Amino acid sequence: MIKLLKRMRRQEALMAMLCAVLVGVQVYFDLRLPDFMTQLTTLIKTPGSATADILSVGAQMLGCTLASAVLAVGCGFLAAKTASGFSFTVREQLFHHVMDVGSEEMQDFSVPSLITRTTNDITQIQMIVAMGLQMLIKAPIMAVWAVIKILGKSWELSAVTAGFVVALCVMVFAIMSTCLPRFRLVQKLTDKINRVARENLTGINVVHAFNAEDYQNRKFDVPSRDMMNLQLKNQRLFALLQPMMGLGMNGLALAVYWVGAALVEAIPLTDAAARLGMFTNVLVFSTYATYVVMSFMMLVMIFMLVPQAQVSAERINEVLDRSASIREGSVREGRSCGTVEFRDVSFRYPHAAADELSHISFRVEHGQTLAVIGATGSGKTTLVSLIPRFYDATQGEVLVDGINVRDYAFDALYDRLGYVTQKAVLFSGTVRDNVFFGESRAEENGAALQDALFLASTCRSVTLIHRRDSFRAGAQLVSRAEQQENIRILRGRTVEKLVWSDETLQGLLLMNRKTGQTEQLDVEGLFVAVGQVPQSAPFADAVAQENGYYLAGEDTKTSLPGIFAAGDGRKKQVRQLTTAVSDGTAAAIAACRYLEEQGLSE
Repeated sequence: MIKLLKRMRRQEALMAMLCAVLVGVQVYFDLRLPDFMTQLTTLIKTPGSATADILSVGAQMLGCTLASAVLAVGCGFLAAKTASGFSFTVREQLFHHVMDVGSEEMQDFSVPSLITRTTNDITQIQMIVAMGLQMLIKAPIMAVWAVIKILGKSWELSAVTAGFVVALCVMVFAIMSTCLPRFRLVQKLTDKINRVARENLTGINVVHAFNAEDYQNRKFDVPSRDMMNLQLKNQRLFALLQPMMGLGMNGLALAVYWVGAALVEAIPLTDAAARLGMFTNVLVFSTYATYVVMSFMMLVMIFMLVPQAQVSAERINEVLDRSASIREGSVREGRSCGTVEFRDVSFRYPHAAADELSHISFRVEHGQTLAVIGATGSGKTTLVSLIPRFYDATQGEVLVDGINVRDYAFDALYDRLGYVTQKAVLFSGTVRDNVFFGESRAEENGAALQDALFLASTCRSVTLIHRRDSFRAGAQLVSRAEQQENIRILRGRTVEKLVWSDETLQGLLLMNRKTGQTEQLDVEGLFVAVGQVPQSAPFADAVAQENGYYLAGEDTKTSLPGIFAAGDGRKKQVRQLTTAVSDGTAAAIAACRYLEEQGLSE
């Protein structure tokens, strides 16, 4: 758990520290109330006490109560914000890490298990952080402070309190030690239930076709029933905690009053001051003893969540600590000749007894087509998977454009490959989103770099923020931007939040994608550039183009009559939203005039 908490960002850590300070102040106000109670008891029992003095003490008690309530609300807000921010950080790091590791590592974690770790396990962490920041800090402070307050007042009463506390500790420890192993089983059963549910939903048509509903139901009922029985056992034990704590609190109060009555009775009636003092001590002692028991009740509530959170933290750390076996190379540039070559390549899956592929050698030149034919399980998919490095060859070399795929940077290698999966996968979104999936072709035109160079001609300083470690634009354009003195390039960062002050943009909160740390960048303006390769292939033979952009003037007319180019698809110096809108207007007017000239308008 502590290992996972070290991933907390500085912002959340500072809020957690502030929450701890507020909790300490809140406890101070809470524990001041018994002192005021002593003063009130003394004033009421003392003949001739002024009413103003009594009201003054009462007002102070009210002030402490209100201050404690305000601090409790503030602590709750900070704890919730800290917990939600921390869960966001862990969830993001977990998702990014899964994307970075290879297929070999993912074989150790099933898809349902990864889903459970990303959702349910992180929720458990969020709950323990939110409650722990309040109760886990408040309970020890309150217990220790209360014990210090009652020390020296009466060894008899102290012994009674200590006996009840020891009994409660033994009970809580026994229950927790019994429940902890069961929580691990519950998480594993959750993974199993998710796996069966996912299989059933994915293959629902197959289930119906084979009339296998009963079979799938039995398959689902086994882990579901096991989870029910485990949770029932845990809940039975947890059900004992609350009444036992209530019994302990009431029993302690009765014991304190019983022993206190004996102590008061032992003082002679003639010594009224001593009897009053002992009576007051008993009342105060009872209140402080109640605070001690309340502290243990809060700790019990935390202990009910800690075992589950500990198991969840271990499961999350298992994924985050799993390093990628496939290391990224450094080659980003190279001659693009369109060749793929295997040189004496052998491959064996991890923990397999024999090679899946043995001594494979071939070379495919640009423009050639190679068909690999074989029975199911003969290694066709494995062979193709070695080219994009889903796995690395056990022996030999796989070369793309004459360079070993191990030497390529990942982005550079994937830019040279086109990969069609054996089984079609549709991601959430529109059909267009799936056709132009991801960002693999974005920014090749260097929109962000062009905009940065344009802004650098008029601005004192320009900072270019790029989410990747490298650009996909042409080398000359990248070099121009890097050599521009007033352009600062920040790679591997994403914008997490805009910082405002009086409705004016003051800065950006950036996150380093490698370290997960955040930093603030002070800015006076923000420009968002989204690059996209122009899809002009359908008109390649009909309309004059240059580097994929249509050649057209400000009137949007192309080399083919009746065809007009507008927006970012037209070759021009500046590609901005405003220029695209004006292009659209010009193209619409030009199209209408063309239709009128052709006698086609109504």
